[in-house]
Amino acid sequence: MPTQPSQTKPSQPTSNELRAGLLGWPISHSLSPRLHGFWLQHYHISGEYTALPVAPDVLREIVKKLVDDGWKGFNLTIPHKEAILPFLDAIDPVAERIGAVNTVVISAGKLMGRNTDSYGFWENIRPSIAHKRKAVILGAGGAARAVVEALDDAGFEQICIANRNLERAKILVGARAHITAVDWEHREAALRDADLLVNTTSLGMTGKEALSIDLALLPTSALVHDIVYSPLMTPLLLQAQIRGNPVVGGLGMLLHQAVPAFEAWFGKRPEVTPELRRYVLGG
Repeated sequence: MPTQPSQTKPSQPTSNELRAGLLGWPISHSLSPRLHGFWLQHYHISGEYTALPVAPDVLREIVKKLVDDGWKGFNLTIPHKEAILPFLDAIDPVAERIGAVNTVVISAGKLMGRNTDSYGFWENIRPSIAHKRKAVILGAGGAARAVVEALDDAGFEQICIANRNLERAKILVGARAHITAVDWEHREAALRDADLLVNTTSLGMTGKEALSIDLALLPTSALVHDIVYSPLMTPLLLQAQIRGNPVVGGLGMLLHQAVPAFEAWFGKRPEVTPELRRYVLGG
């Protein structure tokens, strides 16, 4: 079993300092503190964004302490995006449809849940989308739910979800006639006539097995997107790029999903810039 990081108790905010952070387990891999730290410094805001390793069994306790300590809010990552739901006072319609929350805003002691993943996903790929006829989604987990909602809201005519667990994909489909679920073994056949292919699984991520898929039936005009950002160019993106498909990596989704959260906590709508990208990557 991998060693979990020790839990961090949130520290008291200093005078006139706005505080927010990220709750997850584990959390050491996150780029979010670097991302929000850049904006805080760039916009000369007296604030702090902290990554807090929070075990599932103490989530409620830590959230209560954040409220008591006057935090403005927090992000949530694995495994807390669904576990937070019982503790919220309100949830926005997008998060309710997705069934998961990645952003909480604290106002007058109340917890307001939001989901900015779908916004971040769409803003990341929107400039590269040529047509909205057919999209193929690989995976049916929490990230896939956010992706499907974004594409549905954007007006895609047909959305096809391929997942190893077909029943889970069918649950994501619901009663929507223009969204279908297919067996994982039929994922390649589903690529025919697609305008967009999105991998929402962890396959191809650093340390994980590669995604096995033949893109022969995918039109070379189709955009290929991988929500993974480690590595920046996954095997799927490299395969697609070699055959001539336009590609978009996952880092932009991380950056764009942070925009509305930062604005809600710190009162300034930040911009996603090339300078930000370089900084987050350690440049």
